[in-house]
Amino acid sequence: MRRSHRILPVYTADVSGVCSALYELGGMVVIHDPSGCNSTYNTHDETRWYRQDSLIFISGLSEIDAILGNDEKFVADIVSAARELRPRFIALVRSPIPYMNGTDFPALARLIEAQTGIPAFFVLTSGMHDYVCGAGDALAELAWRFVRPPERVRPRSVNLLGVTPLDFAAEGSAEAMRRALEERGWQVRSCWAMGDDLDALACSGEAQVNLVVSAVGLPAAQVLRERFGTPWVAGAPIGAFADELCAALECAAETGACSAPCARRVQGRSGPVVTLVGEPVSMGSLAAALSLWFDCPTRVLCPLERHEGLLAPSDCAVRGEEGVENALKDAEIVVADPMYRYICPETVRFFELPHWAMSGRCYQKRLRSLFALTEEQCGTILRKI
Repeated sequence: MRRSHRILPVYTADVSGVCSALYELGGMVVIHDPSGCNSTYNTHDETRWYRQDSLIFISGLSEIDAILGNDEKFVADIVSAARELRPRFIALVRSPIPYMNGTDFPALARLIEAQTGIPAFFVLTSGMHDYVCGAGDALAELAWRFVRPPERVRPRSVNLLGVTPLDFAAEGSAEAMRRALEERGWQVRSCWAMGDDLDALACSGEAQVNLVVSAVGLPAAQVLRERFGTPWVAGAPIGAFADELCAALECAAETGACSAPCARRVQGRSGPVVTLVGEPVSMGSLAAALSLWFDCPTRVLCPLERHEGLLAPSDCAVRGEEGVENALKDAEIVVADPMYRYICPETVRFFELPHWAMSGRCYQKRLRSLFALTEEQCGTILRKI
């Protein structure tokens, strides 16, 4: 069977991606699915669950409801909870069962909004796509609905788009990105969506440039581009790449043109190829930092669904365990989540970089911040020093 998995787990699903993207924003997320699945969607995929409250509910879909439909009860439960809790918005998310049943979620969202007076919307999920799709579509919905037209654009200001624990689970990652930009003269207006509330995101139109730090942030960047003309730059301020990234921000501010420097990195010419597996923007940015530090050739293998315009010519989009395994057959140095070690050649030099969206809590104690990696640490891995 093509794209079947016998060793690797699959990446976090789109449903959990929505929950992660909207977690801190004061809204209510309702997952239409059988009772008990809330644990799968949240406690296994969400690092903030035990220290920060969020209104994430599950409908408790029964077998008879799934067969015959019972939308009236679904709507009544949501309306009752919303009137009691008064969330900032209501997001409806579907799991595979209502997806197969063809439940009309856009109509239900309009009905709920009419009865509660609270903005309600449906994020197109099915449980059959990865987290980048769900989280990206959720942030794009916020960009359409809640960001106000700016009274003025603030010079040298930037929004961070695509910041969730699924890609940046290591403690202090969001703060490290803010610090790296502020040290280079940029003011961070908002962080989508860790550390800021909905009011901060609503002012995002005032930023001069949007910085897409993961593929999750690209749909929102494209919406803000369409609405306000704000240019976007794709890349994360990792190591030696931070200065190059800020130069791209300067260029975008001056010209209004969008760019993806994580995909336009200069390839090194000495040593073996370093293969990085994972999310395209963060891995592409780390690859750029390695090339700048050591003049080494790099390539990124992206097993996620959305990567358009975010991969360099030397990179490769792969699907399924078989695709990744084939792409790693000739690898000499691999940087990836520890799960990938089990499908790598025995001779490979493997550097563990746990990715929460891949292995969840399995390697929680081994989490590394991409923004704390130094030239000395990476040089040891590459046996350059």
